[in-house]
Amino acid sequence: MDWLINLFTQTDSVAHIALLYSLVIAVGVLLGKVKVGGISLGVTFVLFAGILAGHVGFTAPGPILTFIQDFGLILFVFCIGLQVGPGFFDSFKKGGVTLNMLSTVMIVLDVLVMFGCYYLFYDTTNPVNLPMMVGTLYGAVTNTPGLGAANEALASVFPNGDAPVIASGYACAYPLGVVGIIGATIAIRFLTKTKLEEEEAALDKEEAENPHAKPHQMHLRVSNKYISGRTLSEISGFLNRDMVCSRLLHEGEVSIPVSSTIFNVDDEVLIVCAEADAEAIQAFIGPIVESPWPVEAENKQYVSKRIVVTRPSMNGKTLGKMHFSSVYGVNVTRITRQGMDLFASRNHHFHTGDRVMVVGPEENVNRVAELMGNSVKRLDAPNIATIFIGILIGLIFGSIPLAIPGMPVPLKLGLAGGPLIIAILIGRFGYRMKLVTYTTTSANMMLREIGLVLFLASVGIKAGAGFWDTVVQGDGLKYVGTGFLITIIPILIVGTIARMKYKFNYFTIMGMIAGTYTDPPALAYANSVCSKEAPAVGYSTVYPLSMFLRIFSAQIVVLFFCGA
Repeated sequence: MDWLINLFTQTDSVAHIALLYSLVIAVGVLLGKVKVGGISLGVTFVLFAGILAGHVGFTAPGPILTFIQDFGLILFVFCIGLQVGPGFFDSFKKGGVTLNMLSTVMIVLDVLVMFGCYYLFYDTTNPVNLPMMVGTLYGAVTNTPGLGAANEALASVFPNGDAPVIASGYACAYPLGVVGIIGATIAIRFLTKTKLEEEEAALDKEEAENPHAKPHQMHLRVSNKYISGRTLSEISGFLNRDMVCSRLLHEGEVSIPVSSTIFNVDDEVLIVCAEADAEAIQAFIGPIVESPWPVEAENKQYVSKRIVVTRPSMNGKTLGKMHFSSVYGVNVTRITRQGMDLFASRNHHFHTGDRVMVVGPEENVNRVAELMGNSVKRLDAPNIATIFIGILIGLIFGSIPLAIPGMPVPLKLGLAGGPLIIAILIGRFGYRMKLVTYTTTSANMMLREIGLVLFLASVGIKAGAGFWDTVVQGDGLKYVGTGFLITIIPILIVGTIARMKYKFNYFTIMGMIAGTYTDPPALAYANSVCSKEAPAVGYSTVYPLSMFLRIFSAQIVVLFFCGA
């Protein structure tokens, strides 16, 4: 039995360390699925399992715990950056500016409430630990990357290895933070006297008045004499709208039109355009044909085929510059990306993983398929080189010191901020550097979750030794109470303003709050009470900037105030 005892007690052996992490992560993930009142803590329960292991002395050497903790954090935030990168800059368009502004105000209020609680409970005989309050802040807003950024910043302020352990404050505030976010969101509904049925009806009306720019297909008969004898290119110029003419019926024969194809009165055309442009295009060209041309009129060699972009050389190329109609004799009618149908405008940039609908002679379509790759198996393999190139650049970028007057040490974006910013930039502009950033959703989630559980387990194990003294016998209840105030006060203020002043739909506000607090349980609750996509839209609009600001503000607070 000595071998079994040694497995659990020889802390410097590889087998012991692997056993420690496997046990902590497995127990934490399983217990995190248990729901209380319909709410579960999810993967964050790994932190509590780690605390328990550290408390009973089931641990590993400090340098190894620190390495695994930091590597897990890097992997986690980098994969988040790759996910949010493509939509990061688009989130500032239209109403996204106001939503992001409100989200930023909420983040600032979280920090201000934290300082308010710190000075309110400050006692010269028993002062509240400011670094512990920072941990409480990030538990209250359920933001684990912020905890990691604060931990790293503390390590630079206390270079001798005596940095405060703030995970205890995080652990105290997190459970009530999850509940408080949902509770405060519900409270806004009663404070603003909002009725869910009316909000659903408003969303229905908005969808009817503002159709999305999704593909719309229609058969038209050319009746406008002005365009008779003119080319497809000239007609598109007159309309000043993007459209694709995928087929043309002229004197009983079907052809694939190119830019030089001439339209004649009584020709019938198959048009694909943005739904919002359909009425104008129909009015200009002619009426809808109720009974499209018979199948026998169509040449059998014409096919419609969905092609997957898998060739790296296609990444970032513009549809208009590929000249598919003139060079290959085919038309691209629509593009699907991440499950969303997009109209194939000339300015569309191809990304690896796009699914493209191509219409034309079968032989020509097959040539285009070969050009684009069309090998689904290629998508199954993650682009490991891109990930580690990005991490390499992110670490270098995060290590650049920025001297700011009044700060005890130079500001660095660090292990969290550097990789996050580079991942966002690569996710959005990587194609310009010939970097293929595509990973399947499952692959991205797997890497993220592995990084997260390694980070949480390490933080918990390191904090476990002093957790009992700090929380149970110390100021634990104070951290729980202040964490609850940090959670609900900004939500009640900003949520009410968003509803009463800016007139946002309540479901959009629910998604905005969940995204600002980067809290999936709150989004899940919002989706459960709304049948529309409004909560998800609100969440995705503010999530990228919120994640960045949470990580950045953690370092600013620590470096400005905790190092003094």
